[in-house]
Amino acid sequence: MLEVSNLSVRFGEFEALRAVDLAVREGELVVLLGANGSGKSTLFRTISGLIEPAAGEIRFKGRNIAGWPANAVVKAGIAQSPEGRHLFPELSVLKNLKLGAYLRRRDRAGVQRTLEEVYELFPVLREKRHDPAGSLSGGQQQMVAVGRALMARPELLILDEPSLGLAPMVVRQVLDAISRINEAGVTVLLAEQNARAALSIAHRGYVIEGGVITVWGSKEELLNNDEVRRAYMGA
Repeated sequence: MLEVSNLSVRFGEFEALRAVDLAVREGELVVLLGANGSGKSTLFRTISGLIEPAAGEIRFKGRNIAGWPANAVVKAGIAQSPEGRHLFPELSVLKNLKLGAYLRRRDRAGVQRTLEEVYELFPVLREKRHDPAGSLSGGQQQMVAVGRALMARPELLILDEPSLGLAPMVVRQVLDAISRINEAGVTVLLAEQNARAALSIAHRGYVIEGGVITVWGSKEELLNNDEVRRAYMGA
C-alpha cells in the first residue's frame, strides 16, 4: 500500500532524512521505533504532505504522492494523528471530531456513520461529546486525536507517538484500540518510543536513527534483537 523509496529531507544544510526505504502492506500494522529527534515525525509529516522532500518517492497504492499538498494526501486515503494531539481545546469533542471529516462534509450520512464507529471504539467520547476538548484527560484527548483522524475514513492511518505522556494503563487502552482499528481493516503505521508495547500489537517494524533506517524485521526479530532491546527496552 505504501512504499517509501530513497527519501531524503533537508532543512538548509541539515539532512533530516537520508535515503529512507520503508514499506507497509495493506492490512498491516507497522511500527517505527526511534528516539526523540531520530526523524520519525519528519518522515510522517513528509508522507502527509506537510514537508517537501528533497529526493525520493512516496508511493501510495502505486501513485507517487511525494510533494502532494496535505489535503490531496488525505483525499487519497491517508490520515495522520500527530504527536502532541493538536486539538482545538476550546471546541467541543464533537466539533474536533467533525473537523477530521472536513473533506467529506457533504456526505452527512457517511460522516454520522463514521462518528458512531468512533464512539463505539471510544465510548467515553460519546459521554464527553459536548465538553471542551481541553477539559479532557490526556488519554481522552489522545482518543479524540485518533478519532479525528478516523473521521477522514483513511485506508492508511498514521499515528505519531500516541502513548506519549500517558499513564501505563492508559497506554494499554490506546494501543488496544489501535489494534482493533487494524483488525477492522485499516492499515496502520505507528511511531513509538515504547517499543515493547508497540511491538506487542505490530506485524513488522523499523528502527530509525539520525534520519536513517538502521534495523527492520518482523516483531519477533526486533523483540529478539539485542541492539533494539538495549536501546528501547532497557534489557
